[in-house]
Amino acid sequence: MPTTLAAGDAAPSFELEDDHGRRVKLDELRGKWVVLYWYPKDDTPGCTMEACEIRDNFAMISGEAEIFGVSPDNVTSHQKFRDKHALPFPLLADPDHKVSDLYGVWGPKTFMGREYLGVDRATFIVGPDGKLATVFPKVNPAGHALELLDTLRKLKG
Repeated sequence: MPTTLAAGDAAPSFELEDDHGRRVKLDELRGKWVVLYWYPKDDTPGCTMEACEIRDNFAMISGEAEIFGVSPDNVTSHQKFRDKHALPFPLLADPDHKVSDLYGVWGPKTFMGREYLGVDRATFIVGPDGKLATVFPKVNPAGHALELLDTLRKLKG
């Protein structure tokens, strides 16, 4: 079930704990460009590829926006994933998927014939005004970091 949020919509407000135990509130990031990328599960092949590509391009991306990974994994899982892959950006824990629900990325999925509920891989770029500047409803992890960088640079002119 892809998100129904679109560019121009107000970014749903939230507060989540990151992999360092800090509380991150979207409202406190007003005035900055923010990238929120949702991924299904720590340390799985596609999620690792996406996180490591963002890590490898972090110096450039972080010059354009604050970036956060979001998944239903807990803080402990995020800490292990961060440490194993030397991820330089915060990972936000949404184990009860309340924020994922707000962003419309939690829903039915099918993998190898098994149906379950989970997170769709999606990315949201929030402008300094608190509105969604761009929504990537279906993300291919390969190459997404450079796609983000290119989009941010175009948005910022």
